[in-house]
Amino acid sequence: MSTPDLRRCSRLLAVLLLSLGASLPAQAGNFFCCPDPQSGRRVCGDSLPEQCRGRAYRILDGNGNLVREVPAALTPEQKAAKAEEERRRQQQEEIEREQKRKDTALLATYASQQDIDMAQQKAENDAKLNMQGLQARLDETSKKRKKAQEETEFYRGKPQPPELTQRLKSLDSEIAAMQQELTQKQRDFSGIKQRYDSERQRFRELTGR
Repeated sequence: MSTPDLRRCSRLLAVLLLSLGASLPAQAGNFFCCPDPQSGRRVCGDSLPEQCRGRAYRILDGNGNLVREVPAALTPEQKAAKAEEERRRQQQEEIEREQKRKDTALLATYASQQDIDMAQQKAENDAKLNMQGLQARLDETSKKRKKAQEETEFYRGKPQPPELTQRLKSLDSEIAAMQQELTQKQRDFSGIKQRYDSERQRFRELTGR
């Protein structure tokens, strides 16, 4: 090939490369577009135009095809509302998870309503025995307190022994603690029926029987 032919081929190759290079950015680059807040006309740029900041805008490819829509930035009130909505959603999901856990445990514990009835009866019997035992201890301690109080009559008008004073104080403390415990056990007993009624109702809802 002659020198003029080589030069001619080089020039053609350079023109071809330049034309390809000029077309690539248009194919590969993205554009950012939004309506101008003043004129309403669409403004675009290869980087986000100032008019689009904080507003909804579109991202287009080099051929004008939509790549993605970006919503407007949220106001502080909208952010707070969204955060509250998310908090409620998570709270509801936690409630549903806990209910599912309870339902699974309920069905694993009872095969029929008769099982629930038997469990309730046992719980009530155990609670009654506990209260009876506690009441017996309370009665016995109250007798000791009465006897100690009678001893103080021997020291009327005279100094009372410190050990007697301490014994009365200790017995009073024991009686108060047992009375408080007995009151709590009575409340617990009252809640047994409510608890098993609730489990019986949920069992029917889950099993249809």
